[in-house]
Amino acid sequence: MNIEKIISCIDHTLLKQDASAEDIYKLCEEALTYKPASICIPPFYVRSAVSYLDGKVPVCTVIGFPNGYQTLKSKLYEVCDAIGEGADEIDMVISIAALKSGLFDYVRDEIGLLRQACADKVLKVIVETSLLTEEEKIRMCEIVTDARADYIKTSTGFASGGAELSDIELFKTHIGPDVKIKAAGGIRDPETAWRFIEAGVSRIGSSSVLRMIGSEQIKT
Repeated sequence: MNIEKIISCIDHTLLKQDASAEDIYKLCEEALTYKPASICIPPFYVRSAVSYLDGKVPVCTVIGFPNGYQTLKSKLYEVCDAIGEGADEIDMVISIAALKSGLFDYVRDEIGLLRQACADKVLKVIVETSLLTEEEKIRMCEIVTDARADYIKTSTGFASGGAELSDIELFKTHIGPDVKIKAAGGIRDPETAWRFIEAGVSRIGSSSVLRMIGSEQIKT
């Protein structure tokens, strides 16, 4: 297990509804100490986190979170607002309602338009695997690839299930060569994070892995 590699893949996350400014500043301090891939926080806190981190750690925020059933116009506004506040990375939730209704062109167009709105910022597409059939997961791999998103992401962490290694294997088989994989939901310790990295994941969304690594380093 490579601790430095794990840290470099972590999106250090705090998306609880009751997260306070003090909680976010603590998250930022942890990020400044350990230098994860990014912090992932609610849109409300993006501007203050960007100012606090001063470019030392990228700031990621969420769009259409956690259910994805906002309209396209709403999601576009959210993206533009978040980038205007200084966000470096965007994790968007797909329109699961559209996918379940067989409106695949809508899902593709939505991701594509948000891709354009993100410009050179990183776009990760949350498909919420626990709510999808295998056929729908495969279709989303194709759609995310066609829409030129940077990542396909397993889960919000707010649904009935989180990341599964079997889904990572499925994604690897069906995504294009330019699409990376982010796993999130239920990854709570470095050992589990490492298993997902070994399986082919480039990012891990977790609220606890970085803190566990920090605690272990303090002990030693």
